[in-house]
Amino acid sequence: MANTHNKLGTRHLGSQGLKTSAIGLGTMGMTVAYGASDEKESIATIRHAFDAGVTMFDTAELYGLGSGTSEQLVGRAVAAFRDEVVIATKFGFDLRDPAQFGVALDSRPEHIREVAENSLRYLGTDYIDVLYQHRVDPRVPIEDVAGTVGELIAEGKVRYFGLSEAGAETIRRAHAVQPVSAVQTEYSLFERGVESAVLPALRELGIGFVPYSPLGRGFLTGEMKPADQYPADDMRSTDARWQPGNFERNANAVQRLKAVAGEKGISVTQLALAWLLAQGEDIVPIPGTRRTTRVDENVAASTVRLSETELRAIDGILPEGAHGARYPASMMPTW
Repeated sequence: MANTHNKLGTRHLGSQGLKTSAIGLGTMGMTVAYGASDEKESIATIRHAFDAGVTMFDTAELYGLGSGTSEQLVGRAVAAFRDEVVIATKFGFDLRDPAQFGVALDSRPEHIREVAENSLRYLGTDYIDVLYQHRVDPRVPIEDVAGTVGELIAEGKVRYFGLSEAGAETIRRAHAVQPVSAVQTEYSLFERGVESAVLPALRELGIGFVPYSPLGRGFLTGEMKPADQYPADDMRSTDARWQPGNFERNANAVQRLKAVAGEKGISVTQLALAWLLAQGEDIVPIPGTRRTTRVDENVAASTVRLSETELRAIDGILPEGAHGARYPASMMPTW
């Protein structure tokens, strides 16, 4: 299986040596949140992404709902080229009660170790490239979290430490104990919340940034429909940005973005990813998809260069992000 890394180029995340392709692949939708999926198609998509130059593959304990299905899928898909890629996974939820999935938190040191051992087993590997705390647990000092991951790094089970959805002060405190290589948070033309405090702190500390949902959970692909047209097991059926009122305003913004993209001869997907890449060389977005055609479209975005005039026009369409909150109140991260 051949990999053509030069298609995407290499970006550095943090100052501890983590290098990856300029665009990664998020795998959450291959097992949860976006309706039924096909395992064979998902594995084929991961392998196709590697062939296209993608070297970062993102998963999490949560994406398997405690069963390991997401990490097992990623592990099987990359087995033939495991040492050529970066596997990122996450801990931090209490998955004992299905009714509390995505809400109940647990970053106790003993739980971190338990999840890490499970992840190693599910992934079929003896090291995890990036281990993220999935959500900040207000009951556990971040210093204890950083220290535990630091021990796993010293033991050779983890290579780099990451945080997800953490605020600037939390990042500073963690970084003082164990250097953080990457922070992962939602960031796109639809969600700009990290720009005021988080991104400046990361650049001050020399930490890389990994935007998830860089395509607004699919809205910025241009293939969107109102919430009531999605099945109940698709998160977009309840997402505020797809609800009446918000949907129409967001769809109008996407149509305006399509016009900008059309003038440049690219898709709105590629415009959204190119905009993110233009925000800094320390940014590696991880769009999720289950289709090989989407992988190719996303990878091609890495060659798009936007002028200052085009960047201003894009910013003017969605200066403050999308209409509608990105999560219900019960799931909003604690920064």
